[in-house]
Amino acid sequence: MEGLVEAFATAMVAFLVTVDPLGIVPLFIAITRGSTPAARRRMAGKGVLIGGALLFGFALAGERLLGALGIGLPAFRIAGGLFLFLLALEMVFERRTGRRGDTASHLADERHGEDVAVFPLGIPLIAGPAAITSVILAMDRSSAVPLGELAVAAALLATLLATWLALLLAARLDRLLGPTLIGVLSRLLGLLLGALAVQYVLDGARAAFGL
Repeated sequence: MEGLVEAFATAMVAFLVTVDPLGIVPLFIAITRGSTPAARRRMAGKGVLIGGALLFGFALAGERLLGALGIGLPAFRIAGGLFLFLLALEMVFERRTGRRGDTASHLADERHGEDVAVFPLGIPLIAGPAAITSVILAMDRSSAVPLGELAVAAALLATLLATWLALLLAARLDRLLGPTLIGVLSRLLGLLLGALAVQYVLDGARAAFGL
């Protein structure tokens, strides 16, 4: 039972950071500017379904895909851990916030009035490279725990549900939290992601070199 709780909690932290439901809120508001509330609800549901389907697909077939490409899991653990560590640094030093702000402005200008559920909401805002990497690594790490993969799947489902609720309440959350509080939460989650990324690298090194 303790192993299941640990697998769920570890995966939940990784997914919340890489999917970043609160961080998507300003982007969602920007790219749906001028849409009716009903259209926003439809885009939110469709985007979460598309992004979720892609993430669950990688959860189920990610290891086989890596094998087909000739990439070993230890190598992917190390590379994925380093990639997530760079993302954590961006979050701690608030570089990710600025980059996403520029992206929101660009997408608002380029795709105003369009159905943005597939791109950019579903892919890459929800199912982006960081989230896909986290899903594969979490499934691999939990495979040693009985029913651990189900715990990771439950964490992914909970994250997608949180993302959907955040998008439905986007306007309220934007007014309630504001950029300052979102920035503080982002830094805290970035610290946790950094520690988790280092653990992935250590796991990969142990598996690769038999440490």
